[in-house]
Amino acid sequence: MFKKTINKLHLSFNLSKELGYSINLSKKIIDDLIDIIIQNIKDDNFNLKNIGKFKIIHKKERIGRNPKTKEKFLISSRKSLSFTPSKNLKIDLDEIKWIN
Repeated sequence: MFKKTINKLHLSFNLSKELGYSINLSKKIIDDLIDIIIQNIKDDNFNLKNIGKFKIIHKKERIGRNPKTKEKFLISSRKSLSFTPSKNLKIDLDEIKWIN
């Protein structure tokens, strides 16, 4: 299995190719979409219909351990992002024919 990374530039090229927009307009649309998602995620939960739900998880402070040196250290409390795909997205993924 291979790992594929898609960045904003790839998304912009694909949007430009599919809809016939210029690359610059496609970049602007992708940037605006990402900004909207980030602003809405700050409210703790964000549901993107037919895609999935983004949720902020508040992790508590805890003690961690370096597996190599066995040294213990304090991991500070922080926020983490969780994504749960929608049922429609799961069904669509099951229908994709994967090439190995």
